Amino acid sequence: MREKLLLPAGLFLLFAIEILRVYFIMPFPGSQHSDSIGIAYFLNNNIILFRFVALALVLPPFLYVIRKGRPWQKSLLIVLALCYGLVFYLFNFRFLADKMFYQLKEKSFAGGARDTTSKDKLVIGVVVNREAKAYPVEIIGYHHQVKDTVGGHPVLVTYCTVCRTGRIYSPFVSGRYEQFRLVGMDHFNALFEDASTKSWWQQATGTAIVGKLKGVKLAELASAQMRLGDWLSLYPNSLTLQPDPNFIAKYDSLKGYDEGTIEGSLEKRDSGSWKLKSWVIGVTMFGQSRAYDWNKLIKKRVINDLIGQTPLLLTIEPNNKTFYVFTPSDSLHFKYDSTTHTLKDERTKTTWQLNGV
Repeated sequence: MREKLLLPAGLFLLFAIEILRVYFIMPFPGSQHSDSIGIAYFLNNNIILFRFVALALVLPPFLYVIRKGRPWQKSLLIVLALCYGLVFYLFNFRFLADKMFYQLKEKSFAGGARDTTSKDKLVIGVVVNREAKAYPVEIIGYHHQVKDTVGGHPVLVTYCTVCRTGRIYSPFVSGRYEQFRLVGMDHFNALFEDASTKSWWQQATGTAIVGKLKGVKLAELASAQMRLGDWLSLYPNSLTLQPDPNFIAKYDSLKGYDEGTIEGSLEKRDSGSWKLKSWVIGVTMFGQSRAYDWNKLIKKRVINDLIGQTPLLLTIEPNNKTFYVFTPSDSLHFKYDSTTHTLKDERTKTTWQLNGV
């Protein structure tokens, strides 16, 4: 009787820990809608112990059945052992985030005539110490992170294609340069693990949400998402990250992402307003946060608003890709001139480019 109980209990534990450890931090059905990050982190950090306990439960009855069991029992155990081997392989070498999305092998930049990147591509741009660099979204969207140096300072360029969020951070924690790896996602936002403490960090906020460094935040660098052509009009000497030839097929899988026409269920766009995957522009100031409907901005071209007592101005280029958010003087109030694609201030009668000049 004891063997009959230990064997199924041990087998259930073996299968459950391998599957759940990955299930909670990858976009499987239902996995991203619950607050299970603590469970996932506990399983991940104690997986060796759980495997040892499960094997200790399974091994004695397994050997007993192999020696004295009936032929059908032996065959069933062998099938279950093979199934566990398959589950172990899949959930440790195929379904883990850093086994699905690899880091750059060949990193190169080009500028001017040497850069053949389409000027319509979306990029994340950053300027440090007067050096400007642009990172195409379709490249960093696959890798999720790119380690680089801009203006003599190390940077960590990150992007989550599921929530369409790009952030650039200083990869220093308590003054020490840190290495990060993609570990999965939580509530549809990418998660990174630092090499030193194994804490898990949220990509959208740069905050460690579980582990020894829980609550610590990475310093964020100011960055902009826009069409490459518009970025180069602001920073003509900017360098642009080039595709790694080892991952061309992977980049091709994100074609259509810039326009929101990609068919993948995770990266797709809801073309309507205020749906789960609708595009918005988020603004946070003075502890207040607001989301502005992308479709409304496309229609009106200009949105004037207030956050507290601070004026806010949202504009978008005719290409419907590059948007800007400004805090203009409260003496200005803008309207869009559809003939010249410029802004007209109603009070001073001045004309402004959409980029704020």
